[in-house]
Amino acid sequence: MGTGSIDTMLRLNNHQLAIAQGSLLLFSDFQDGGEMWTGKGRRELRRGVSFEAGFARPPVVQVSLSMLDIDQSTNHRVDISADKVTDSGFVIVFRTWGDTKIARARVDWTAFGPVRHEEDWDV
Repeated sequence: MGTGSIDTMLRLNNHQLAIAQGSLLLFSDFQDGGEMWTGKGRRELRRGVSFEAGFARPPVVQVSLSMLDIDQSTNHRVDISADKVTDSGFVIVFRTWGDTKIARARVDWTAFGPVRHEEDWDV
């Protein structure tokens, strides 16, 4: 365990594990002079994702960049994370700052978590 790390362990008490995944083009700002490309304005984007089927409780979500088109003449600064994870979805948060110019970005995500079994009872 390193300093400043956040460790999460999802303990499953049933045998029903679901894995959901998807891919999403977050923005394509070079086409219309958007904020990520011009370097002006708000440099944070939040995009909601809904799971096709709900989990029994909030899953563990991993997000990663699958495509990044970035100006080579500026510093490359990118932060991406999953926020507000619930059993029905989450929010992708993409940030940049300083002189970084990003033309477009795509993110892939994977969610791992328990789902209800048809024989589960609500007591």
